[in-house]
Amino acid sequence: MKILISVICILVGVVPGVSRAQAPTKTDGLAEIAALLGQHHEPEASSPALTLKEVERIALAENPEIAVAARRVAIAEAHVPAAGSLDDPIAMYRGWGVPLEKPWDYNAAQNMFSVSQTLPGAGKRGLRASVAESDVDVAKAQLEQVRLEVRVRVHKAFDDLLLAQDELRIHDQHVDIARQAIEAARIKYAVGKVSQQDILKAQVTLTGLAEHMIRFDRDADLARARLNTLLGRDPAAPLNVQGDYAVLVALPAAQTLEDQALQSRPDLVAAREAAERSHKEQALAKRAFLPDFTISAGYMLMQPSQNMRNAYMVEGSMNLPWLNHRKHDAEIREATATATEQDAELAELRNSAFGQIQEVLVEARAAQQLAHMYHDQLRPQAETTLQASVIAYENDKTDFLDLLDSQMTVVDVDLDWFQAVADFDSRLADLELATGTSLDQQQQTTPEVKP
Repeated sequence: MKILISVICILVGVVPGVSRAQAPTKTDGLAEIAALLGQHHEPEASSPALTLKEVERIALAENPEIAVAARRVAIAEAHVPAAGSLDDPIAMYRGWGVPLEKPWDYNAAQNMFSVSQTLPGAGKRGLRASVAESDVDVAKAQLEQVRLEVRVRVHKAFDDLLLAQDELRIHDQHVDIARQAIEAARIKYAVGKVSQQDILKAQVTLTGLAEHMIRFDRDADLARARLNTLLGRDPAAPLNVQGDYAVLVALPAAQTLEDQALQSRPDLVAAREAAERSHKEQALAKRAFLPDFTISAGYMLMQPSQNMRNAYMVEGSMNLPWLNHRKHDAEIREATATATEQDAELAELRNSAFGQIQEVLVEARAAQQLAHMYHDQLRPQAETTLQASVIAYENDKTDFLDLLDSQMTVVDVDLDWFQAVADFDSRLADLELATGTSLDQQQQTTPEVKP
């Protein structure tokens, strides 16, 4: 930054004998670019900057997708008591022997009042309740998956907004230098020390800086809209973020990440619960050959002519499932096929998760190497080149465009550095999605100093 400040000083004193008012109107295009470059970007005072942890906390509490998934868990939990309950008891009245000549004469009939209850075969109620409990476990795992996906999307949107803010900050840091470069070019052109071609080249270079500003504003607005949506807020609401970049010293080994995924990845947990549920349904289908029993008890009021008018009755019945074996055999085959399919889906998901981990790990390592290269090599090299250009310009050994080109190279390298570390942070978010758990960056990171 000291080198860039020295550039300002050099450009201010380029031609001290000529005032800025002497610049011809032919360079008005540069003046228009200078006006555009003069737009600085300051965070809105009404919108305090939020950290990543604060944004994640708000998202987990307010995100509509999480609220929907939570209601699905509540629905599944409410179904558990009903799944293991008995069927409703049945009350019955039966009138026997009512004479057709006197259909209203119930005193001449046998009147029976009874209550019956169906009792499922051994183990059926328990299996039905267990299947419903498995549905709850699947819903809870799906809720955790939604939370994980929202958290990762929030992390990426946060990184995008933070990157756009930092790009705008870098742009603003170089605005004054660019404005002085415009003035220097106009002054030299006024006294005939540079050609119109050099002026046009300078204009192209500075237009590129203005193009950066338009793109950065767009990226910031898009990231802000995505992040506000994830937070359950108005997409157009003001929002600013703050945070530091960090680069992992060493990424975890693939085997470690795979072990974490098997234990913590919600979609794998949901698939395991779904597979377990299908095996329970298979066991329940096999119990269809156990008969269900219905018992009844009742009171009988006999005709007046009977010696004993008051009596009671007990009745028992059961279904005969083995006489309908085709139906139940088909149900068993269907349940077995479903269980097999769920097992295969679990194996496929596990294999896909391992492949995703490997791919993201490769991308993360490449992003890490690129970030280190920018920080350790390209940035020092660009600053050294700019320093050499400043010295050469002071001694009339290079022209204005070379100096401006060196300054723009430093700007581009700084922007590429931010893009590299933001890309690395995005890969870390992908690793979190692939493993289902956050990486412990406190013990594995070293903070980098912002330019």
